[in-house]
Amino acid sequence: MVGSGAAGSVFAGYLSRGGADLTLVDPYREHMDKIAADGLTFVVNGDKTYQLDGFKTAYDAEKIGIMDIIIFMTKTQQLGAALKTAAPAIGPDTVLVSLMNGLGNEEKLAQVVPPGRILYGNGVLGTELPEPGKCISSPSAEGLQMNFGALERTELSVAAGECLEKLFNDGGCPAKFWDDVSHHYWQKIITNCVFNPLSAILRMQCKDIFKDVSGAGLATAVASECCAVATAAGCEMDASAFFKDLAKMASGGSIEEYYPSMAQDVLIHQRQTEIDTLNGAIVRYGKKYGVPTPCNDYVTKTIKCIQKNYSKQYQG
Repeated sequence: MVGSGAAGSVFAGYLSRGGADLTLVDPYREHMDKIAADGLTFVVNGDKTYQLDGFKTAYDAEKIGIMDIIIFMTKTQQLGAALKTAAPAIGPDTVLVSLMNGLGNEEKLAQVVPPGRILYGNGVLGTELPEPGKCISSPSAEGLQMNFGALERTELSVAAGECLEKLFNDGGCPAKFWDDVSHHYWQKIITNCVFNPLSAILRMQCKDIFKDVSGAGLATAVASECCAVATAAGCEMDASAFFKDLAKMASGGSIEEYYPSMAQDVLIHQRQTEIDTLNGAIVRYGKKYGVPTPCNDYVTKTIKCIQKNYSKQYQG
């Protein structure tokens, strides 16, 4: 697991419970050291706590040895550097996996290995890392929590996909290795394009965005443009049906009181976000396919302005 922050640690927690032999890689030394010494404290739904042992840890992937599967869970803007440092761990049969937020990560993996050795997809779980050695999983709803597929189905990619599907399911995370994951992939991307930046900009939890008529209007506009782009890219998305599901997600289950990762980046950590591979990517795809995306363009520029000027913002 290259990138073992909040999401990477949660995914690793499920895989470990499913029986995987895992090496966790992350430059967050206190987190890696705590796991190496005491194991990973894995909290699910706020009421089930597991103490998981047996992980190997490293600060980077240069000396971890050749891996069967490498799952990349870095920030998207760090993926290029992560691929370079992980090069010594990539053998002739290593399968690379992106379960990260955003569009286009699988294309970066394809610059390193053939498409027949790549899996891509995403999860729909809320994740948190409140302290070193402890992660929290907040499944968004009942049903599948992890969806992924192969960029190109080969004997190797199918074997890796079926292996990960079993490990996730055995570990308590309902997962599916799809023949065609595109609909689920776009569904999560669009969900992130709505919840992540709007929560960061408005400083509100998901449920409160939808309870406000203006917040719901913003969400509708962003989602509608995203659905139009997805449809133009070959994955038909019904904006009205999608928005009903989105509103339902925000008003029930664990996600309603959740601050998404981008909100955490902006409001808590004051760090760079994944806006360029979410709403920013929607804008780029919109230009490619001739789909207007003014709302996503505005959201992208707002987040980029915020993350560029943390030191200049009101500190009262």
